[in-house]
Amino acid sequence: MRGRVAAELKRRGLASNVGQVAESVAIALYNATPGRPNLQSAPTGTQNVDALSRRGDRYSIKGVLDARKTGTVYPDRDDPEKQLFEYLLVVRIDLDWQLLAVYEFDWKTFCEVRSWDRRMNACMWGLQQRPFRERRCSRPGQASASP
Repeated sequence: MRGRVAAELKRRGLASNVGQVAESVAIALYNATPGRPNLQSAPTGTQNVDALSRRGDRYSIKGVLDARKTGTVYPDRDDPEKQLFEYLLVVRIDLDWQLLAVYEFDWKTFCEVRSWDRRMNACMWGLQQRPFRERRCSRPGQASASP
């Protein structure tokens, strides 16, 4: 049954997981908000980059439904300190899969606050960290706001 549902969602071009919903919601919100860059989806399979701006800025988008931390970001194997994207967008979605907020962080802030998962050799962010209380937040029907 689950396989048939997944196949039907794919056939209709609908998102079937939190990451896909977060990407489409963030891109739509940015494209509809004056003063925000227009974004387009990055090519499928692009590591750590989910959207691109017209200026060439790379955006990594992490969706959060009911978790305490973001999804993982995998460092470059040859250069762990290599900049992978210009901006991280953290998209919070409620249990009805409706957008709560989109938080934008630059690469420098990401590096200052990231936490390493040694088992996965990757990093992520805890959602209770200070940057979420101090950063610009975009919400539906609102261009952007300070917390």
